[in-house]
Amino acid sequence: MQPDLVRRRRLTALAGVALLAGLAGAVAGAGAGDGGRDAGGSAAGAKATTVAVRPNHLPGGGRRLFPDRRVVAFYGNPRDDELGALGIGTPSRAARRLVRQAMPYDRASRRVLPAMELISTVATAAPGRSGLYRDRMAFSTIRRYLKAARRVEALLILDVQPGRGEFGPEIERLEPFLREPDVGLALDAEWHVGPDQLPGKVIGSTDADVVNSAARFMARLVRERNLPDKLLLVHRFTDDMIARPQRLQQFAGVRTVVNVDGFGSNSVKMAKYRSFVAGTPRMGRGFKLFYKEDVQTMTPRQVMALTPRPDVVVYE
Repeated sequence: MQPDLVRRRRLTALAGVALLAGLAGAVAGAGAGDGGRDAGGSAAGAKATTVAVRPNHLPGGGRRLFPDRRVVAFYGNPRDDELGALGIGTPSRAARRLVRQAMPYDRASRRVLPAMELISTVATAAPGRSGLYRDRMAFSTIRRYLKAARRVEALLILDVQPGRGEFGPEIERLEPFLREPDVGLALDAEWHVGPDQLPGKVIGSTDADVVNSAARFMARLVRERNLPDKLLLVHRFTDDMIARPQRLQQFAGVRTVVNVDGFGSNSVKMAKYRSFVAGTPRMGRGFKLFYKEDVQTMTPRQVMALTPRPDVVVYE
């Protein structure tokens, strides 16, 4: 489900991200990547945008994600179109395209909730100044996407690809955003590799206890700030991408979803979806589609014919 040709294409995109990060770091006070003032994670640097949002409700109203809402998301990063649909065009244009894509999933019994899954920490093909083969998006960029999401009553999901780093420090850095009622989190385990491994050259992984730790962190924010349900996506397309998946837990106020990733033929994708759903029955169900890599991108009608239906649908 991960052909070498496509992995090479993604590696090329990651190399471009690493080059951009280096150039940004060379400009004093650029506010981008690991080197910018804005990248460090201060609460002041992450203050909300001018678009109003109700503090105790999800976009569009309500406090409960599932089974009340079905999330349909665009995934990507603005530094390269090859990183996903979200990065194509401006945040506002991407938001409008997202809404059009999400509408076929809307039902009177379960309203659709659009979401923008922004890769906020991007695994790179070069070590960068941190030496961790990852680059952090500037808070100013994240705020642009949060503003665009709020204009169309969508969630913002901050996706983490830690490279040789760990998920914990990246999640802690994002806390000022995660304290908002309309911001969720995604763990991109494919791009978490060991100290002697290279992102994209090997398929990364994480452990269920790491996922549970992230969920516990978010549950604390929900409890302390009286927030609506938080979404936690965990991408998975191999059996061992989440080690010890039977240990995954749900925490009050956090809906953890195993998002079945990977591309290929529809029959292979559906078989993988059924297998992972059966293996993690307590978790929410996610399904990822690829506009370019899938043999034939499934239609919303085909996705909604899956049994059980996914709680989250992600387009890359």
